Amino acid sequence: MRQKSYDGTPTLYIIATPIGNMEDITIRSINILKEVDTIFCEDTRVTSQLLNYYNIKKKLISNHKYNEQEIKEKVIEELASGKNVALVSDRGMPGISDPGYIAIKYTIDSGYNVVCLPGACAFLPALVMSGINPQPFLFYGFLNSKSSKRKKELEEIKIKNETTIIYEAPHRLSETLKDILEIYGNIEISISREITKIHEEVIRDNIENILEYADTLKGEFVIILPHIEEEKKQEDMLDIKKEIDKLIDDGYSKSEAIKIVAKQNNIPKNIIYNKYHRE
Repeated sequence: MRQKSYDGTPTLYIIATPIGNMEDITIRSINILKEVDTIFCEDTRVTSQLLNYYNIKKKLISNHKYNEQEIKEKVIEELASGKNVALVSDRGMPGISDPGYIAIKYTIDSGYNVVCLPGACAFLPALVMSGINPQPFLFYGFLNSKSSKRKKELEEIKIKNETTIIYEAPHRLSETLKDILEIYGNIEISISREITKIHEEVIRDNIENILEYADTLKGEFVIILPHIEEEKKQEDMLDIKKEIDKLIDDGYSKSEAIKIVAKQNNIPKNIIYNKYHRE
């Protein structure tokens, strides 16, 4: 399907909102918020603060993670009546670890225009300020809240040759850092907090040093993990292949050997299997 953004069809505008500093919004975004008929927002109270700051009065409809399925129909109702609407989240870009995707996809499938305006997003400033090579990078968002599942995710991330961006809440920072330490070792990372706010801070240090005061840190965090050097990864996989081949020589089947090596190295079996068969 091809879509021309400005063909006169009623449009859903996706608008990024400030993540801290109220001035971090584009002039175009302000103008569109003034022009649309309805704004779908995560929390009407938060969005009202932004609109009041710019003296904008609009109809607000709450679109949060618990009502997205029903609200998507309301978006289409508005568009079907010839209205243009906007979609915002409390902070940053809708759909990036925030509600928005369901309404956006449903609008596209229903044949209406979807236009996204560039704007504020926490992970790009954190990536650029980290001092870690930003290319290529993987935006992962929030890890699982359970340590066992979080470790499995980190194992899979570690295998990839990409700088990785993770979001974390203040009450889980220490536990997440401990899991990263266990999986990655005491690597140098970057943590940005309170981006664009008065207490903005970027921490660039190894994990053990950060853990000494992690419990005192406040705010929302963006963690940047460096990719493992390709040469080191190849050496590690070569060692794992040797371990598997030795077990096969000792009489184990290939699947048994892969299962044993995966358990010994605390790496998901499917990752070991795929890597072994690529060698």
